[in-house]
Amino acid sequence: MRIVVVGGGVLGTFHAWEGVRRGYDVVQLERELEGRGASVRNFGLVWVSGRAAGVELETAVRARELWGRVPGVGVRAAGSLTVCRSEDELAVAKEAAAGGDAGARGFRVLDESEVRAKNPALRGEMLGALWCERDAIVEPRKVLRELRAELERSGRYQFLPGREVREVGTSEVRDDHGEIHAADEIFLCTGAWHGGLIRELAGELPVRRVRLQMMQTAPLGEELTTAVADADSFRYYPAYQGAALDTLKQTPQATVAADNAMQLLMVQRADGGLTIGDTHEYAEPFGFDVQSDPYDYLKTAVESLLGRELPTVVRRWAGVYSQSTEGEVVVRRSVAPNVTLVTGPGGRGMTMAPAIAETSFQEAGL
Repeated sequence: MRIVVVGGGVLGTFHAWEGVRRGYDVVQLERELEGRGASVRNFGLVWVSGRAAGVELETAVRARELWGRVPGVGVRAAGSLTVCRSEDELAVAKEAAAGGDAGARGFRVLDESEVRAKNPALRGEMLGALWCERDAIVEPRKVLRELRAELERSGRYQFLPGREVREVGTSEVRDDHGEIHAADEIFLCTGAWHGGLIRELAGELPVRRVRLQMMQTAPLGEELTTAVADADSFRYYPAYQGAALDTLKQTPQATVAADNAMQLLMVQRADGGLTIGDTHEYAEPFGFDVQSDPYDYLKTAVESLLGRELPTVVRRWAGVYSQSTEGEVVVRRSVAPNVTLVTGPGGRGMTMAPAIAETSFQEAGL
């Protein structure tokens, strides 16, 4: 059988990976010369810790297992620390660590001395942190190329960049070069592209686009041994719902953080720089520029955790991802015989793509 995957982001590339893994020939089309969407504009976090209980957590745990089986990709099992600086924040951490699925997430509450032993770069004031040993890190600017390099070694994979799809039938795809690609099964993994051909095939979908802002620094000069979050992430991720969070929410976020739906996430890149973010914007049309206030706020927040001045910021960027509006882990729709659209994972694409692709093939009976 021959599989055609449309879309060169992490979701599309893992559908190609799953096809090759199952013994099929795979052609992957990407309209850009290289993936440039949310799959490369993120933290590179395989983020189990904050996922909603049930199917979402089960998918994240399975995906974390699958990430660990991918050769040629530098998955760092670094874990994460969500730093708590008030008693109310620490109460949320303790409630999460006492939950019935805390073991599946790898949760444990650390006191101040344990946090500093786990990540000596954190020299700011704190009461403790929620440790999640399941969380991991990949390099978002490298991982797609690394995955494709492994796929090409199979001899059953072809990547065709710079090809925009014009028509999709039940057994073929035509691109804007006029080339027709025969297929026994087609997966459309087109990310935040919801219009044009996708709207013609699927109609209006239960998805929205979300815009975020991030930045990256010059090398820190020391190792940040874990991913790091601040306790605003408790407000953002569904895993932490409960009485303790209700109490925490009685204390409002800083104005700039609330206005921009912000949390602090921080990951060290392989070159020593820090990727720091992020904001969330939900109302379109999105601005074409980036705002300075959120970056200033994040800089101050990071410096308070590190207890030192942040290195020079060398990059700032915005990205847009597709998110389900009906609580689904992913929007998966059969839009024609042998044609499946897979979109809307939200900010969970890097975490869950391997397991989402696995389920797509299972549901297609492949």
